[in-house]
Amino acid sequence: MSHAHNHSHPPIEPQAESCGCHGTPVFDGLDPRYRRTLWLVIALNAGMFILEILAGQHAGSQALQADALDFLGDSLTYGLSLAVIGASIRVRANAALVKSLSLFLMGLWVFGATLYQVMVPSVPQAEVMGIVGFLALGANLASVGLLMRYKDGDANVRSVWLCSRNDAIGNVAVMGAAVAVGLTGTRWPDLIVAGVMAGLFVWSAVQILRQALAERRSVAA
Repeated sequence: MSHAHNHSHPPIEPQAESCGCHGTPVFDGLDPRYRRTLWLVIALNAGMFILEILAGQHAGSQALQADALDFLGDSLTYGLSLAVIGASIRVRANAALVKSLSLFLMGLWVFGATLYQVMVPSVPQAEVMGIVGFLALGANLASVGLLMRYKDGDANVRSVWLCSRNDAIGNVAVMGAAVAVGLTGTRWPDLIVAGVMAGLFVWSAVQILRQALAERRSVAA
């Protein structure tokens, strides 16, 4: 009888050891607790997307709408992450490539929308920005806390962590913009924050792209 031996090591996909990590196994999402965590984070992000997109339109805030778009992208990203858990490392890396492209496109959209808003004379409602930004920050800090232990996983898992981290940073920036808009009475702090968030989307897309390509090469090698 060798059944005791079967419990000596957690089930780690052999291919997950590659990807430039010097032979160290990389968490690939095969854990029921991680699945439950993702479902909870998806619910938080979807709810905040609806709240922020409505509040952003009401308040005339480009930064809030950019953050709402990030929440939507995250909800879709986390759903894709759930779908490919347990798949081959090539499939997971390909999923990460799709996420990288979506983050890049979101960044371009926010850049374009922000440039358009530069030509539209309007001042967003600082109070709404601050209140909704605070609620969104709470949701994202909860997500970051839930996902913290999984931040060093494969490209598929790591992309989830990066999205949640971006959201938390974005929410702090939105609240800072709300204070600045209230103090200056101009829309520039809102537009500047939206532009910075767009840059963060693009940078994260590059990070995910690099890791996903490295994982694809490790399989082909």
